[in-house]
Amino acid sequence: MTTQTTPHLGIGAVAKRAGVGVDTIRYYEREGLLPAPQRRLSGYRDYDETAVERLRFIRRAKTLGFTLDEIRELFALSVDRERGVRGVKQRAETRLAEVERRIRELQDVRRGLKQLIGACPGHGKLDACPILRALGEENTHEHA
Repeated sequence: MTTQTTPHLGIGAVAKRAGVGVDTIRYYEREGLLPAPQRRLSGYRDYDETAVERLRFIRRAKTLGFTLDEIRELFALSVDRERGVRGVKQRAETRLAEVERRIRELQDVRRGLKQLIGACPGHGKLDACPILRALGEENTHEHA
């Protein structure tokens, strides 16, 4: 009969399984996003599967645009029985609003670029280039 033991993983194995770099793991430890692991007698870090899961969570949250501070808050909310789910939902709603704002800004940039490209003949003297001229003018429609 065999007993199930928690696998002990070195930092390289954890990095590979989580899809992050070794330096990233060390950084997240310093930032408090990843608990400091136990150390082997040799001094090497000794992780278990929960570290891999936590790193994957961080990676996915970053992909969704969450900052490291927001991810830290999500971890805190994940153990908060009072406002956990409500807090996570509110944080996600805030992130969505920020993404939608950025999309609107990028759409404005796209419209402006299309207008400039449409006004440019693609030949002639540089000092007559409508794109360079527009970029050199003071724009009262810029976001402050």
